[in-house]
Amino acid sequence: MSSRFLMITPEDGKEVLKCLAAPARLSILELLHASGPLNVNDIADRLDLPQSTTSTHLNQMEEAGLIRTEVQKARKGSQKICHAVHDEIVISFSSPKETVDEAIEVAMPVGLYSGYDVFAPCGMCSQEGIIGYLDNPDTFLAPDRMKAGLLWFTRGYVDYQFPNNARIKGAEIRELELLLELSSEVPGTSDNWPSDITISINGKPIVTWTSPGDFGDRRGKYTPDWWKLRGSQYGVLKSFRVTPTGTFIDGVRVSDTCLADLALLEHRSIRLRIEVPETAKHPGGINIFGRGFGNYDQDIILRLKA
Repeated sequence: MSSRFLMITPEDGKEVLKCLAAPARLSILELLHASGPLNVNDIADRLDLPQSTTSTHLNQMEEAGLIRTEVQKARKGSQKICHAVHDEIVISFSSPKETVDEAIEVAMPVGLYSGYDVFAPCGMCSQEGIIGYLDNPDTFLAPDRMKAGLLWFTRGYVDYQFPNNARIKGAEIRELELLLELSSEVPGTSDNWPSDITISINGKPIVTWTSPGDFGDRRGKYTPDWWKLRGSQYGVLKSFRVTPTGTFIDGVRVSDTCLADLALLEHRSIRLRIEVPETAKHPGGINIFGRGFGNYDQDIILRLKA
């Protein structure tokens, strides 16, 4: 059975460590691991906690990435179901210098794509405002796209071209990792709006991840105040890793696609495609969050470990 693990350092894992410092949150994690997914009322009842206190804890845990939630239909209305995300949390005390020496990292702004083919509804915006015209794919040609911190479309793809710095350095690549904040795209928002998002490297599809929804229940941590609250507020930070033995999502092995299939050292650049294909079982659109939007103030990160 695969183990879903999270590795953090004291520096980048402050929010996780802060969450784990509360006994009630530890009890919630232990309960979810022992019992499986539960709704908010069940958690409150089993731990003898007020429902309002339980909801506050769960919101903080979700923001830290320790749990995920989904909205399901209930007899009367709907209910929020909570899932534990990780089986293990590992704290690494390796020095920052060791990490930098072993990893070659490039941050790509979400608007710096090299090609696209998208379908409306679509659009993009910067921290200052909307870029171009909404629901017009030609807007994706606008020079101001370089400033984009959020872009969205219903179907299609955007391509990014990263420098292959490992090839330049003559370093053997042991692992490729992509870090992106993603969600589905629906007019308005909906926690229950699945979308199949396919990630390809150098023309090779490596994984399809199904986003659970388009989240607008609260403002994203970095989303600017001018952005309407009913619009997409934040996504899920996903880690896609390709190693010599397979491909992993958030530490869970999902396919046999390995580094050798990507022929990285044969190319001067590393080509990334983020796509909602026409053939997707759940064609629920996509939001790609960059710096200045969502819950993680970062661009698209490509990390090569040599």
